Amino acid sequence: MSAAPSSLAHDHGVITRWRAFLPDVTTDTPVISLNEGSTPLIHSPRLSECAGRGTNVYLKYEALNPTCSFKDRGMTVAVSKAVESGVRAIVCASTGNTSASAAAYAARAGVACVVLLPSGKIALGKLVQAFAYGAKVISVEGNFDDALRLVRELGADASTGVAVVNSINPHRIEGQKTAAFEIIEELGDAPAVHFLPVGNAGNITAYWRGYREFHAAGRAKTLPRFAGFQAAGAAPIFFRTRVEDPKTIATAIRIGNPASWASADEAVAGSRGAIDIVTDAEIIDAQSWLARHEGIFAEPASAASVAGLLRCVDAKREPCATCPLRNVPEGANIVCTLTGHGLKDPDAARANLPAISSIPAELSAVRAAIGGG
Repeated sequence: MSAAPSSLAHDHGVITRWRAFLPDVTTDTPVISLNEGSTPLIHSPRLSECAGRGTNVYLKYEALNPTCSFKDRGMTVAVSKAVESGVRAIVCASTGNTSASAAAYAARAGVACVVLLPSGKIALGKLVQAFAYGAKVISVEGNFDDALRLVRELGADASTGVAVVNSINPHRIEGQKTAAFEIIEELGDAPAVHFLPVGNAGNITAYWRGYREFHAAGRAKTLPRFAGFQAAGAAPIFFRTRVEDPKTIATAIRIGNPASWASADEAVAGSRGAIDIVTDAEIIDAQSWLARHEGIFAEPASAASVAGLLRCVDAKREPCATCPLRNVPEGANIVCTLTGHGLKDPDAARANLPAISSIPAELSAVRAAIGGG
């Protein structure tokens, strides 16, 4: 019989690495982990060239978390605390990534998972994940905000014995803030500007908390300015009004009434940053550009951060007065967060695939097809 694996082999994950900065995690907290976190910060030479001024642009590639999105950072803490409290099940509303993450960590913990999805408004790759991990998936006739309202009501009833694991759960934000820690550790300080997609606004909230905590602890000398980007058809924070019927190809940020709106406002104001919008066309162009020029495939919502950067550096556009890139020092570091993998939401990319033609199984035909004569 083979020996049990060393405990050191599994000494990874957000809680293990950052326990000292997670005050709600105690010795009584069972650690439910899939070795999430510690995702790469990838230097992007071509985006750096686009940004100019000798700046260095880095991509925080959260797609390499276990369920291929940033949600796993918060879910490990939320589910660990839920199990500690003795719940029978966890529940979430989701546009996709949260459902996949919640279902995976529930399976790891051995508890049930219930997912409420807006009917017909979730990417297939994410829906498949939720089912594969064994979640009970319920389709709600409405949008994400309707699903979240029902989840809040369900969680408020103590008799149900369920824990809500959306980003309204403070443990989610605690886990997600650790991405800021990793960026500071790799760069030696906070970046000058951090570009983020903004949907339910939990991530911009979490990053701001993480940056401030490391700054207060003396681990960073500066704080970044945020550039948050919403899809033009789902931009309640930008337009300062709730969007009743949000529309965008970027399903992960198709949200009309963000749960963390107030804290996102605080992050933007505190960082002297800005919230802006990008169109669906700009998002898809950025997704394609990133794949073709840097070899990184991100889902459309992720590409909103890169679309925002490309919009900001477009010489044909008049710079806006609030743009965080204005007056960025020569040689500054800039970070774009890529929240999820392109395979999570492949429909947009698939719609732009060229036709594939068949050729005879002959070398001459291959050479002709590739232009070799």
